Amino acid sequence: MGLLALGGCSTLGYYGHLARGQLALLRARTPIERVLAAPGTDPGLRLRLAEVLAARRFAVAHLGLPDNASYTGYVALDRPFVSWAVYAAPEFSVEPVPQCFPLAGCVPYRGYFDRGRARAAARRLEAQGLETWIGGVPAYSTLGWFDDPVLSSMLADDQDALIETLFHELAHQWLYVRDDAGFNESLASFVGRQGLAEWRAARGEPAPDPAVRAARSAFVADVLALRARLRALYRQPLRTEAMRARKREAFATFAAQQRHASSAPQPALEAWLAEGLNNATLAPFGIYDRWVPAFAALFEHGGRDWSAFRAAAEAIARMPADERVLYLDAWLAAAARDGAGRGAPSVTSPSDRESTPAVRGR
Repeated sequence: MGLLALGGCSTLGYYGHLARGQLALLRARTPIERVLAAPGTDPGLRLRLAEVLAARRFAVAHLGLPDNASYTGYVALDRPFVSWAVYAAPEFSVEPVPQCFPLAGCVPYRGYFDRGRARAAARRLEAQGLETWIGGVPAYSTLGWFDDPVLSSMLADDQDALIETLFHELAHQWLYVRDDAGFNESLASFVGRQGLAEWRAARGEPAPDPAVRAARSAFVADVLALRARLRALYRQPLRTEAMRARKREAFATFAAQQRHASSAPQPALEAWLAEGLNNATLAPFGIYDRWVPAFAALFEHGGRDWSAFRAAAEAIARMPADERVLYLDAWLAAAARDGAGRGAPSVTSPSDRESTPAVRGR
């Protein structure tokens, strides 16, 4: 995930909460090398953290990601997530309500180190007529402002997920565009997934299970299609009650289709559906996944060369926001039409343009 929103248009209490939470993490860091050397370290943890350091070196040498002290320290948390993100959206809009902060710009969520504070914030937003969703966050980036540690919450899933998250968060430190969460998260998601595949290949391991990746991609495509249908619905000139009825029907149909599509029990899916779907629930999918196929196509078109890919991504980041959207949408359409890497969109390359720098590169 991107930067936990450090600052901005909120109360002093929120500032203090974030400052205390960040300071607690920094104080709790232990160098991974020291954890590995400690005789009492759990052997399983030792193996996982040793691989993190190896993957960290791979990220620098092979992917060209920042070479700094981030993810060379470890923090054992006393909670399942490091923070909780609160998303909010209007009743008849799939676009999340932005939260604007000095360091991160405008992002589609507000982060809290304490789950109770997140719930209280969600209740305040709901009192304003907004729909909300709270998501647990296993990792986030401070964009290089601090040396981000590996967190125990990042180890909750398997080792592949840990390494993918590591590459994802380092990608944020490499390139971050203010006020464009869709670009930032889609780019980092692609770097994480492609980096993981190449990390496994470098170790002589098979690629991540394509069936798992295909199932995830199909689910995301279904969610994005639902968002598109709802966006079209909300533009129709319907009375409020009629709009609400159509909206309930759309969510119910989607939930039924997802349950029907699964041939085996899916506890994670059931838990997600049981929370109750709303516009805010769908917000992360439009942020983290929208342009991943576009970046994959761009990577293939550049000969799978990371230097060329980084240069292209940095050039796209310098484009004005509206042109950046059109350019990535063109790559997205080309990927859907021809398959990743088989064809490029007939649009002007950002390297041929002059544009105002809008990036934070590390």
